[in-house]
Parts: sequence; structure tokens; C-alpha cells
Amino acid sequence: MIRFLQQDSRLTKAIFVGFISITAILMVITLVPGIFQDSMASASTYATVHSPGLFRRAFGDSTDVQVVEVQQLAQRMMHQQRQMPDFLLPYMTQRAAQALVQRAVLLREANRLGITATDADVRHELQFGPFAAVLFPDGKFIGENQYENFVQNEFNLSRDDFETQLKEEILVNRLQAFVTGGVTVSDAEVRAAYLKQATKVKFQYAVIQAEDVRRQINPTDAELQSFFQQNAARYAHAVPEARRLQYVAFGWNQIPNGPSQVSDAEVQQYYSQHQQQFQVPEEVRVRHILIRVAPNADAKTDAAAKQKAEDILQQLQHGADFATLAKQNSQDPGSQAQGGELGFLQRGTTAPEFDKTAFSTPVGQLSGVFKTQFGYHILQVEEKHEAHLKPLSEVHSMIVADLTQQKMTQAAQDYAATLLAAVQKQGMAQAAQQNHLQMTTTDYLAQNGVVPGLADGASMLRAAFHAQPGGAAQSVSTGEGYAVFQVTGVQAAHAPNFADYKDHVLEDYRNDKLPALLKQQAQQLADLARKDNSLQKAATAMKAKLETSDLVDSSAQVPDLGAMTGDAAVAFSMQPGQISDPIVSGRTGVVLSVQQVQQPSEQDVAQHMDATREQLVQDKQQQAFAVFVTSLEQSYKKKGLIHINPKAMAALKVPSAPR
Repeated sequence: MIRFLQQDSRLTKAIFVGFISITAILMVITLVPGIFQDSMASASTYATVHSPGLFRRAFGDSTDVQVVEVQQLAQRMMHQQRQMPDFLLPYMTQRAAQALVQRAVLLREANRLGITATDADVRHELQFGPFAAVLFPDGKFIGENQYENFVQNEFNLSRDDFETQLKEEILVNRLQAFVTGGVTVSDAEVRAAYLKQATKVKFQYAVIQAEDVRRQINPTDAELQSFFQQNAARYAHAVPEARRLQYVAFGWNQIPNGPSQVSDAEVQQYYSQHQQQFQVPEEVRVRHILIRVAPNADAKTDAAAKQKAEDILQQLQHGADFATLAKQNSQDPGSQAQGGELGFLQRGTTAPEFDKTAFSTPVGQLSGVFKTQFGYHILQVEEKHEAHLKPLSEVHSMIVADLTQQKMTQAAQDYAATLLAAVQKQGMAQAAQQNHLQMTTTDYLAQNGVVPGLADGASMLRAAFHAQPGGAAQSVSTGEGYAVFQVTGVQAAHAPNFADYKDHVLEDYRNDKLPALLKQQAQQLADLARKDNSLQKAATAMKAKLETSDLVDSSAQVPDLGAMTGDAAVAFSMQPGQISDPIVSGRTGVVLSVQQVQQPSEQDVAQHMDATREQLVQDKQQQAFAVFVTSLEQSYKKKGLIHINPKAMAALKVPSAPR
């Protein structure tokens, strides 16, 4: 190379200078995180993950995480957690964004390692993976249209996007197998794990209830006042901000002239424009008898369940009453008491095998014995309705009610707009007088307060706490009409005086003192039990409730103690007669004394070695892969291979990760 450069050639030097310049530019693009990207990044892209390597990054070898992907995943996560309140959506969005960035990192790493997945792999996964029961019932494909409908309804994705994500899932699984393929466990580890899992204990336990201890905390007024003063910052804004309102409200019956009557022409027009609303899908009314059998049941159990169903079918075919046999034999708790009655079912609302049988069996006839994931069924079809459009005569009154409500709502909105304009022009008092309405001035109200004279003042208070004091009037719905209001005064959040807030201070004082006192009494109980070598005597002396558990394993839940996988797991390492240290939770302080320890036999251990080994290996593989993912993500971040778009982050309200 040196000799090459020493040659007196302008072309040679030009080539070299050009090469050095390109390399320098690539280094700047690659090594300076975010250069050019912040100004170029579209708000539709949340993050870009690059592959390691100078030239691969420079020439666009990367994976993008789109904003819409983050939003869709966050919504699916919210949907899966049915009880999750809406205000936790930003938290779920943050988790979804992190998960998708990690997934992109794993895909880049799989690509770097040469791990691949083909369209044939996707087809195999669809046919034999977790979706097989839906997409290939009885080994037969449900058809393109039904497949696309399934993907759209279940995942809100197009077919192409679904299959792309499935291929990526295969890649990640293969990467996991590659990374964790060497994970093993020894026989000693397997044995210890099964012994821990299968060992059972029976114990006495004494319980001190937190509420009983709370009632013992009775400070003097002087102690409470001292606590109040010491926690002045805690109470500085204990009395929340309050606002005084002036408003004029009207109900549905106070709207001048009321809504216009609904005409036949309007009914006909609504009916014509909303035909889909009045379509009745095909449906069938059935009874059934279920003989339950688990999907993983052994052949003998499965055969016994099937034979029982066959015996019942023979009785039905010889004239036995279906409802009577269902009440006597069916193992479906939802329909057994009703003689197997399920009512009308629409297509696609039951297991595929049940759906197919119900809609193919003629009215009045019995099906044969057939199997679903729940077990063996026999059904009787009682009635069928073909898909049809409800006639206008059947839905006329419903349409009139809907249109009347629409007209009423529109009339109320129009009158509210007229009243608001009058208030803004003439003032609240004069506008109320001219419209024969009453003006009301409230006391100072907190945001969760009650507006006097209104059935539902929540909307008014929400709007009031976002309005400027003395600002323009606003109109809001009250559930029974509308109101026009203004904020006339604001009382800032402030500290209460002790006398008015004494009950709250007492609760706070008890809450602060309770944990230490509960722990102290639980320790006293344990010390006394050990001193006399009797938990029963100690419980009597301290007026603690004494209970005896069943013979339980580590999966059990024990009343007043909770899960045996928590602090109570100490019981599995104790000897009979031994007394535990105190086990303190928020609700109880517990001391236990083991009475019996039952360990599995050597034969039992031997029989469960393989299953335990498999579970233990899976657990270790998951742990190992979790460590790998975290380490890999940190490595990509350190090398500047993960670029988060700040515009998209702000739009999604995802907080910045600490550096």
C-alpha cells in the first residue's frame, strides 16, 4: 500500500483522497448518534434500529418501528387487561414501544447471525401452530375470506402484515433457540426443584390482624397536633382548590317549542339509509349435553368420556327426554340447569366444531357425538332463522324514538347556543330573566364536588377547572339538558386548620405508626412462643387468632397468610415443632409452627424427573434469553445503533429513557 501511494500519480492520489473522504463521511454518519436523522425522521416512525457494522448502517440495513405499531400493540395490551383504566394508556404505550424496539434489535441480530425464516415456514406455522384449530379445523383450510376476516377481527391487521409479524416471531424463536440451546440442568437441580415443588406441610399459625392493632393506636390531641405540625408540608395543599360558579340551566321540557314531530318520510329515509342496522344474521337455537374431557387427557380417560356420550345418545334415540338427560349428565354449568338450553346462536360464536354441527343439523334432529376442545357433545336443533332484513313495520317505533331523541338533542344544542350568545352579550342575570330561567351561584366547590340543582354536574366542574376565572361563559351538557356557566371565583389549595382536619390527621397518624407496631407485636408473639415452646400459649396470651392449615404445597393460598410462594415459603424449610420468625404483610402479622412435613417418595421423584427437567430447562432458557435481550439492547444503545425519534416520542407521550 505504501509503495502504491509513493507512485507519482495524480489519479492514484485522487482515488485515495476520495476513499478517505467517503470513509470519513461514513464514520461521521455512523458514529455520531442521530446526525441528520432528527431533521429527516418522519413522525410516523418511532424508532430505527441499525445492524452493527460501518457499511451496513451507512447503507440503510435497518428495521423501523412505526408509531402505528406502537399504538396498536398498546391498545391490544389494554384490551387484554380488561380492568385496566384508560389513564394507564401512556404507561402501556411506553411498554409497547420498548417491546417493539427490543423486537427490532432481535431481528437485526438474527439477520446478522444468518438466521432466516421462509414463506414455507409461515405456512407450516399456520397449519400446525397455535392457529391451526381455527384456520385448519379437521385439517382443512377455512378459506381465504374467512382467514382474512379472522386476522382483521382478532389482530386488526391485514393478511400481509399478520404473516410478516408471524415470520418475525419465527425468527425471534429461532434466535432464542440458538442462544439458549446449551442450557442444561443437573439431576441434583431437578431433584431439588421437584422436592421443593412436591413437599407438603401442615402447620399451626397465629394471626395478629392489622385492624386490631390499628384500634390500639389512640394518640392524645397534643400528640396529633405535634404530628400535624411536623408534617406541615404534607398538609400544605390538603384542602384542594375550589371554584365558585354562576350558571343558568334548562331541562328538556324547558326548550322553547320543543323538537319537531318525526314524519313518515323521515322514518322511511332513516330505514333506507340504515339497512345494515336491521339485518338479522342466520341463527340457530339448540340444546346440548357436554361430557367434559381435558385436551391433554390420556387415551383411557378420553375413551371413557366418549363412551358415556355414546350411551346418552342411544337413550335419546330411543325416546328419552333431552332436557332430563341434560340436567342429569351435562357438565356444562352454564346450561345444565336449563336442560342444556343455549338459546339462539349466530355463526362464529362457538367452537368451530360446535358451530359447524349446529348449523348443519336439521331442525328437530339430534347430532351425533362430536368433540371440541371442551369434550364430547350431543346437540339438538330446536329452531333456525335464516338471515333477513327486519321489515319497517317491526322497527318503526324504534326509529321514531331514535329520531325524536336526535331532534331533542339538536333542539337542546341550538337553545344552549342561543342562551350562551345571550349571556355573552347581556350578562348571566339578564339572559336568565329574559329566558324565564333561574340563575344559580354556588359555594366554592372542589373538582369532585356536587353542583346544587343539577342531576349531573360533573361535566360542568371538569370544564370549570380548565376555564379562566372571569373568562367567557361556556355551555355543557348536564344529562337532563344543558347549562351555561362562568367561573366567578377561585380559592387556591391550602392547608386546613387542625380542628377541621383532625379526623384525617388521626387516620394518617395511625397509618404511619401501624407497620412498626404490627411488626413489634408479631415479634413479641414469636419470642413468647419460643420461650414457652408453645405457639398456642403465646396466641392465647396475646389474644391472637390461632388457625391450623391443611396439608399444603407451594402452590397453595392460606387464609390470612397468602401465597405459600411468598415469605410463608419458609415453612417448607422448617422441621416439625420449629417456630418461625414473624411474617408481616400490610394486613397481618403471622407466626407459624410446623406440625407435619410430607415429602414425595423416591418413586414419585423418579416419575416426575423428566417433566420437572423440561420445566426447569424452559425456565432457565427464559431467564437466559431475558439476560441476553437486555445485554444486547444495551450494546446496541452504546454503539448508537438505536435511534428514537423525539417527535414521535413526544406525540405518543412516551417519557425519555434515563441515560
